[in-house]
Amino acid sequence: MGHKIFISYKYGDTSVQRLPNRTPYLEQTKVRHYVDEIQARIKAEDHINKGELDGEDLSQFKDETIASKLRDKIYDSSVTIVLISPNMKEPYTPERDQWIPWEISYSLKEVERADRVSRTNALLAVVLPDPAGSCEYVITKKQCCGSGCTFFNRTNLFTIIQENTFNRKRPPVHNCDQNDTIWEWPFSFIHMVTWNDFIADIDGCIDSAISIRERIGEFEIHKDVK
Repeated sequence: MGHKIFISYKYGDTSVQRLPNRTPYLEQTKVRHYVDEIQARIKAEDHINKGELDGEDLSQFKDETIASKLRDKIYDSSVTIVLISPNMKEPYTPERDQWIPWEISYSLKEVERADRVSRTNALLAVVLPDPAGSCEYVITKKQCCGSGCTFFNRTNLFTIIQENTFNRKRPPVHNCDQNDTIWEWPFSFIHMVTWNDFIADIDGCIDSAISIRERIGEFEIHKDVK
């Protein structure tokens, strides 16, 4: 069965690794080129609806206009993929005046339309490599114990992403060899992976996010933009 996928991303962010097969020779790679790569790789029966348009300013819209625009795009989707990039967050602009938090918010909400109520979308965050090819600005692989572990740096992510990661109500935990606390999967409602892991197994990553959505009652879900 195909998936209806909504992709949330910062269109013009160029702080990402170059995609030579997607980016014209004299242009900088934008996050938009990664969306093109995903579009080329997904199954034919999958359907992608894209988020922000280049240069589209959210601050000019009233809340009800934002709601209408996003509901039309997200209502009929079941999976939201959020592309994390180093400069996805504009530091001097309130989060409520940026597209990505609203797109995540409406993906999490159950929206009623006519006689149908949409379900909360599965959420998959894909961390794109920076210009040097590293995802360690968010995800760092560590060798703190025999099986290894992963550190997630959420400091520069939108609040709604921070609140929906490590938000399992009663997470199983254990201590590693260095006495760090390890949360056992699934520890976040937003399933977060690196670009390389995503491209290596797109269907598996999407299925993992969907399997977490099926356990939504185990998580403290935060749906509002702050």
